[in-house]
Amino acid sequence: MIDSSTVNQLVGADVYGSDDAKIGTVGQVYVDNDTQAPTWVTIRTGLFGTSESFAPLDDATFDGSAVHVTHDKAFVKDAPRVDADGELDPSEEQALYSYYGNGDVASQGAPAESPLYDQDADRGVDAQRVDDHGTNEHGTQGHDTSGPTTDDAMTRSEERLHVGTERVEAGRARLRKHIVTENVTTNVPVSHEEVTLSREPITDANAADALAGPDLSEEEHEVVLTEERVVTAKETVPVERVSLGTETVTEQQTVNEDVAHEEIELVEPGTDGTTTTTDTSAVDRDARS
Repeated sequence: MIDSSTVNQLVGADVYGSDDAKIGTVGQVYVDNDTQAPTWVTIRTGLFGTSESFAPLDDATFDGSAVHVTHDKAFVKDAPRVDADGELDPSEEQALYSYYGNGDVASQGAPAESPLYDQDADRGVDAQRVDDHGTNEHGTQGHDTSGPTTDDAMTRSEERLHVGTERVEAGRARLRKHIVTENVTTNVPVSHEEVTLSREPITDANAADALAGPDLSEEEHEVVLTEERVVTAKETVPVERVSLGTETVTEQQTVNEDVAHEEIELVEPGTDGTTTTTDTSAVDRDARS
């Protein structure tokens, strides 16, 4: 049994017959005016869904995406054609009940003064008992869409904008190091030895050393010369530590959204036979300011 909690999900759902053949899709849902229980649906059939057939929801099932009725496709498509105009009058209901053989209007709990209606239709005052002047049993005219018509007041509503923030990932930063080779030039002082020749005359002070050897001889004297050569070496030393951190920076952003509100107008007759309209919402705003 399909109850009132699934009414909004039925519209647009695929409809299958007892022979598992697809009949079409749900166009409108008709509910009982008293219990709000769904009792009938219109099924869009034909090319581009231009034709609608009524089918009862007695013993029908709904799995969330498809409706399965207890009649086959051909039987549903041959049902009496009734205008899907938002409400079924008693004669139309009786014709459908007779065709499907599921009882009459009285036995289905739908008395003549409380007909079935399309749950998406704007009923206005049709859902209430009204007199010839359009006045309902509460003594008011019309139907307040903000709530039931229970008194002579009308509810005015408005949208309020609530702005908040949420934290989302905006990007990632990472540290990465790589090796860079550069050329270093420096000046290093190096020394070397060179041969110098010195001569001194024979004097009484060095005559003994000069005459100590043979008169004539062949000899060699050798001097070792030295020099400095540049030697390089490299070592790796730590020079700096780098780490990642975060800081919070607050900035102002402008939010621009449309919000809707209801305004109530007072329409009252004038002395010259014309009517005067007053925006009560504007009066209320002026009073607050």
